[in-house]
Amino acid sequence: MSDSYERPERRALAEVETLVRHATEELTVWRRRCLRAEGELQELRARAPGGKGPDPVQARARLAELEQENVVLQQRLAAVREKVTALASRLAFLERGMTEPA
Repeated sequence: MSDSYERPERRALAEVETLVRHATEELTVWRRRCLRAEGELQELRARAPGGKGPDPVQARARLAELEQENVVLQQRLAAVREKVTALASRLAFLERGMTEPA
């Protein structure tokens, strides 16, 4: 007779142990992230006047506004650069015309 019989609950128990190990690892990662975020929040609060930091929701909203404003300003800056380049080209053309003998 062979001893190759494996009890079905052993396989299930091994699967549960693997799942618990993975869940523990993921929980550890999330805990580290939370601790880091809490540390950053404390740092922001410490730097703020009066020791009270900005409301995170308001800070995120303000950040989104500033990022959008930055996009608009970058577009305006690109348009101004194009106009300056065009004006410089026209000026160079006019200067060449004025220096050539008539």
